[in-house]
Amino acid sequence: MNLKTESGAAPSVRPERSEYLDGKAPELLYLDRETIASLGGGSSDLYVEAIEQALTLHAKGDYVQPLKPYLRSSGKEGHIADRIIAMPAHVGGDTPISGIKWIGSKHDNLLSRGLERASGIIALNDPQSNFPIAILEAGLISSMRTAAVTAVAARHLARKGFRRVSCIGCGLIAAAQLRTLLEQFSHIEEIHLFDVKAEMAERLMSDLITSYPGLSCIVGNSAEEAARQSEVVVTCTVTDTPYIPYEWLQKGAFISNTSIMDVQKDVFLKADKVVVDDWDQSNREKKIINQLVIEGLFSRERLYAELGEIVSGLKAGRESDDEIIILNPMGMAIEDIACARSIYLKALKAGAGVSLKLY
Repeated sequence: MNLKTESGAAPSVRPERSEYLDGKAPELLYLDRETIASLGGGSSDLYVEAIEQALTLHAKGDYVQPLKPYLRSSGKEGHIADRIIAMPAHVGGDTPISGIKWIGSKHDNLLSRGLERASGIIALNDPQSNFPIAILEAGLISSMRTAAVTAVAARHLARKGFRRVSCIGCGLIAAAQLRTLLEQFSHIEEIHLFDVKAEMAERLMSDLITSYPGLSCIVGNSAEEAARQSEVVVTCTVTDTPYIPYEWLQKGAFISNTSIMDVQKDVFLKADKVVVDDWDQSNREKKIINQLVIEGLFSRERLYAELGEIVSGLKAGRESDDEIIILNPMGMAIEDIACARSIYLKALKAGAGVSLKLY
């Protein structure tokens, strides 16, 4: 049907201003890892700021985030870390943006193929037109935003002035976690490491000592030895079998259960506070919280808080030095998209990246 005015002419259409396209022909801006790092994506400050904003928006409900589907080409018989995940989200705030992270993982990539375990891309979309506007390498962003979540949580959930950090699993994710914590908390004095592949722990220890002269870095003989040493414990493994019991955690410990499957059920049941990034994301895929819910031992009502509620001041964080607090961060798409948005806006200002025409 043709719409016409009383004069018979077609009505004029005033284009709605697009925040990102702004009258330009549609094109993609491609940002590789090196470019992302040069724009501030190689250090933690950008990510910490973006994560705080994303978590605040999460607490306000100013986002859209469907449950992420897992593509497992090997089916139920495959390793738990072998998958490709689609993580779509719309992030609100002053400069809304939409996007998706498409991230793959194979647990044996390093040993079998000489490749990083995880790889991916982030696609950003203009929210007015839904046109794609950028493609960013996701490996660096993903590892750094994951580390930033731990750092932001530690501000609220770890003991003030904590000095010792233990990291179990010593790959690229662990390196990002520890470098972020060391950048954000100058009072850290000791790092305790353990990896089932001792050479990985030794390599990470060497890198940290080189980068942070004066830092005490110790490689433990077991996960238990490492976990018992510190006020802050971070898991960075690809295990599918929980191995950390409540008794390994000292009074006042904060554990960031980054790799999700490391902590045994009794930790969730005995900890003073259980915090997640997003309840719906955490209560699925037969992860430990989901198992406990199915067994009738845990529920949304038993959860202390989502992290955004604490960051935005709706709920208190740590309230005593003796509390044992666990964070179970499944990882949210809004975190990736918020970080990618920050990098994309910096790239526009700097004229960085490679522009690719859509048509």
